[in-house]
Amino acid sequence: MPEERLVSVRPRTVVLVVGLLLGIALALWIVWVARQVITWVLVSLFLAMALDPAVRAFQRRGLSHRLAAAASVYLLVLLALVALAALFVPTLISQGGDLAQAAPGYVQDLTHGRGPLGFLETKYQVVERLRKAVSQGGAGSGGLVSNAGAALAVTRGIVTAIVAIVTITFMTFFMLLEGPAWTERILGLMGDDVRPRWQRVGHDIYRTVGGYVTGNLLISVIAGVTTTLVLLIMGVPYAVALGVLVAILDLIPLAGATLAAILVSLIAFLHSLPAGIVVAAFFVIYQQLENHLLQPIVYGRTVQLSPLIVLISILIGAEVAGILGALGAIPIAGALQVLIVDWQQHRSGRRAVSEAPEPVASG
Repeated sequence: MPEERLVSVRPRTVVLVVGLLLGIALALWIVWVARQVITWVLVSLFLAMALDPAVRAFQRRGLSHRLAAAASVYLLVLLALVALAALFVPTLISQGGDLAQAAPGYVQDLTHGRGPLGFLETKYQVVERLRKAVSQGGAGSGGLVSNAGAALAVTRGIVTAIVAIVTITFMTFFMLLEGPAWTERILGLMGDDVRPRWQRVGHDIYRTVGGYVTGNLLISVIAGVTTTLVLLIMGVPYAVALGVLVAILDLIPLAGATLAAILVSLIAFLHSLPAGIVVAAFFVIYQQLENHLLQPIVYGRTVQLSPLIVLISILIGAEVAGILGALGAIPIAGALQVLIVDWQQHRSGRRAVSEAPEPVASG
């Protein structure tokens, strides 16, 4: 008969385990409650990393003081945004309003089976099926309450967006201003034997995140400009508004470019069949060029992630924080990959040292 063994657990160990679990639960609760603020902090961090190379360039060229260099970069970015707004915003507002006014006409043509896409209604009754689905989903009493709730939600969303823009603007500036000092403080807490390692890790994370943010913005601008030019050549209305829409959606990895291509191609088909064919062919060709030429050139070797990791990261980020989570998923995954690679290298290095044969004493 096997001898029974009694395992004694000290009360102190139980208290430590319970305290650790409560601390983890409290930390997760705080993260969940402050998820919006944490999202703003991450966006500010990515923008600061994207602008930091310009600040360092100004410091190398005479503006040695960090405040003067950061303020100069912010001023140039502000002037660029004002110039772009003066050039495109009036046209964008005008074309956006015209597009909103023309949308019912497009729907009416589709409903009556007219136009290049009229076959969707005459053969498949797409509009009628959508109408039934919407009527069933919105049936029942409380319509006035739901409308008031929708108006309140829209107002709250606008106020939140304004607060987010102002907060991110100031937070990004302070990160640009104080980022190097905070980095030095954190590294100063480490010992001399591990400081070079974490300096290298920090540099790799900075290169990964900064390269991705800058490259993503540049590729989105290229997508918007080329789309606008193609739409103007084909005579498709609202070319500037649609080009801005493509640039915004192209920021979303994987799904954004496809969604933009579907929407813009649909509007081009509603304009004319040749325009729709040309625009659809343009998106097919452009996306191939973007995936196989622009992204490798712009990103370089900053972000090296497999497509499976990219897809999983985007899905998790979108589920946690919506569009902003999808935007930040890839740089976060890249930063985690840098940490994992460094841990593996450090572990293999220690293993190689421990397995090295001891020198044989001579004599």
